Amino acid sequence: MKNNHFVISTAFVVLVKREVFRFLSLYKQTIIPGVISSALYIIVFGHALGQRIRENPDIEAAGGYMLFIIPGLIMMSVINHAYQNSSSSLMQAKFLKFLDDILITPLSGFEISLAYIIGGAVRGILNAFSIILLSYIIAPNFSIDNYFMTFLYIFVVSWAFSAFGLLVGIYAKTWDHIGVFTNFVFLPLTMLGGVFWSIDMLNNILLKNISLINPIYWMINGLRDSIIGYNDTFSILSLVISCSFAIIFTVIASYFFSKGYKIKS
Repeated sequence: MKNNHFVISTAFVVLVKREVFRFLSLYKQTIIPGVISSALYIIVFGHALGQRIRENPDIEAAGGYMLFIIPGLIMMSVINHAYQNSSSSLMQAKFLKFLDDILITPLSGFEISLAYIIGGAVRGILNAFSIILLSYIIAPNFSIDNYFMTFLYIFVVSWAFSAFGLLVGIYAKTWDHIGVFTNFVFLPLTMLGGVFWSIDMLNNILLKNISLINPIYWMINGLRDSIIGYNDTFSILSLVISCSFAIIFTVIASYFFSKGYKIKS
């Protein structure tokens, strides 16, 4: 009989290690591409466009356009990699028919879902730290104002989208279903989330309102405040929204795993 109380067991540790080592063994696909793409964004947008974007004095006071876009790029990488790890890992387990082997272990549904979420969160965090190290190298005057809050935002958002990726992996029947969220949900929300501009620079009231109801905007805004000290809105609200999504997605994913919803054949 499975224990409904969470205890750190050997089986749980093994499953977490499996999830972490799975993406580490494929670092050329899971870590390096994100660093390279972020470097290109920083160089092309930061250097090329940054010389022409002088409209917002607050951005200039915060260190310039190059430093302004770095927190957004970090958050964009965190969201994408955390989501991709948990969703693709669960989809792979379903596709290769070894998910049933995991389900018959003496682990509860909560423990199994937690292991998948931790794996995705670790990948998101490692990608974030890689971009931060890159920023110290290629971005002049880059520094972090608040290390604790920076790590907290990265951890919470990594956890939230890893849990969301697990939810998508539970529902997905094909690999295309996972890609739909990346291309048609995350990409538009990220572009409207203030990665490359402040909402103060938007003259269109409709686009401003869309940004304000976009949860990714608040996550980027909170991380930007913790790194360079610039924010468009209340940073404490950004943290509340980020934590709320992390808790909600974790609870739902754990519940579905515990009930075997769309998992047990």
